Amino acid sequence: MRRGPQPDDRFRIRVLRRWYAVAWVLLGVCPPVLSVAGDSGTAKYWTAGLLAALALCYAAAARPAGRRGPGPRTFLGALVLGLGALSWLRGDGAALFIVSLPHFWLFARSPRAAIASSGAAAAATVAGIGLHRGGHGELLTGNIVFTLIGWTAGVLLGLGLARFVEYSDERARRLAAELESAQARLAEAHRLQGATEERERLAREIHDTLAQGFASIIVLAEAARASLGRDLAGSAQQLLSIENTARENFAEARVLVGSAPQSGLVPASLAAALRRTLDRFAEDTGLAVTAELADVVCDQPTRIALLRCTQESLANVRKHAAASAVHVVLAPLAYGVELEITDDGRGFVVEDSRGFGLHGMSRRLAELGGELTVTSSVGDGTRVLAAAPTSTASTASTASTGSTGSTTNGQV
Repeated sequence: MRRGPQPDDRFRIRVLRRWYAVAWVLLGVCPPVLSVAGDSGTAKYWTAGLLAALALCYAAAARPAGRRGPGPRTFLGALVLGLGALSWLRGDGAALFIVSLPHFWLFARSPRAAIASSGAAAAATVAGIGLHRGGHGELLTGNIVFTLIGWTAGVLLGLGLARFVEYSDERARRLAAELESAQARLAEAHRLQGATEERERLAREIHDTLAQGFASIIVLAEAARASLGRDLAGSAQQLLSIENTARENFAEARVLVGSAPQSGLVPASLAAALRRTLDRFAEDTGLAVTAELADVVCDQPTRIALLRCTQESLANVRKHAAASAVHVVLAPLAYGVELEITDDGRGFVVEDSRGFGLHGMSRRLAELGGELTVTSSVGDGTRVLAAAPTSTASTASTASTGSTGSTTNGQV
């Protein structure tokens, strides 16, 4: 399917026509007028009148779109007749014909129409020269030869340019199609990337919140069932912990489905949020938990990331470490905040770890420009160090106090 002229194409055509119009007037119209200016008789008036008529027809044909008047076909017809008449009046016309050749390629609807109309103009010019000579002298004069050579060269050049324009249009269409296809593929890639990132985010949130909560509920329920007949007070405390964990899971689930604000899960004070988490962990597990929690101030994403790292680390301690003590340090840094969690458990080989939890913690901190470092060896416990930058990191003059009223280096 042939592409219609685009806005840029039409602008280039208008500019080309204007420059050619100037050249046509200077090199085609003016020389004949000047050559007959000194002649006597009516020939010079007819020559000037015909050239003026051709110039007016061109101005009408080159008018802006939407204005009424003679169209390109009318101008080309007038040009054919005018070239023939001027050749008959003056006995020459090859120069004007050759200068006028581009008109046929600029105004004709197709290369075939341009060849036909320029051929008619060449025939009219040759006929006019012949009639002016009245059949006397040589049949092929210089003007006739140059007219035929000019028409032949014009046809070859016009066909070459038409072929080049067609090739350029085809290449432009192909490049436009490739660009459109590439944009579609890029949009699809962005959509898939967004979907993948969203799935990873949901998986990380579910693992760090709901899954950990359900795991705690299972452990507490097993412990409560085992102590039902011999430790009613302990069973009651474990059932209360199950209830509180279930409530927190419900709140987390509401956040995940978008029916509750996420900001309500983490208090403005990170130290207070960590203190509450450590209190719950100590109550549920009976482990000795000590903490040094500076009252750092940081933004909400950083508070959530560090709280999730703490929850995941404590869950790993509960499930895998077989530890007797846990120590947590929250401290400000020059560029942000640092959280350290250590235990005296059995340890593990970090390089062999394939769990989702460590990967999720690392991804959370990396998204904030932070870093997670895990140090452990079999039999020597584990150290988890989370560092996150924040422009608002600062520390109060005193450390936070937990629900038990402990000091900076207190027992939870």
